[in-house]
Amino acid sequence: MIGQTIKDLRRSKKLSQTDFAKIVGVSQTTVTAWETGKAEPSSSAITRIADYFDVSTDYLLGRPEKSNDDENTDKELDEMLDEARSFDGHPITDNDRALLKDFLKSYYKNKES
Repeated sequence: MIGQTIKDLRRSKKLSQTDFAKIVGVSQTTVTAWETGKAEPSSSAITRIADYFDVSTDYLLGRPEKSNDDENTDKELDEMLDEARSFDGHPITDNDRALLKDFLKSYYKNKES
């Protein structure tokens, strides 16, 4: 799984395996081994890769990211509320918007527990 993630990130930057290997400080054959699942990067290599691509190590490892959950939730709720209308067709007031966001955050947080 980490190999596919590395490959996808490398390709998104349009980097060859050789160029990426130089950036991370390993050989091209090592990158090939990672991407084919024959080897896994060391913890120090994972850190360098995450830093280079500006992603978390959890992302590289396929774990759900938690550091930006509140920020992501706010964005998602804002997008949802941008599309919402009150019952009578008038736009939602700022006060109602804040109340709905607080309610939904609490609801989703309790649902995950």
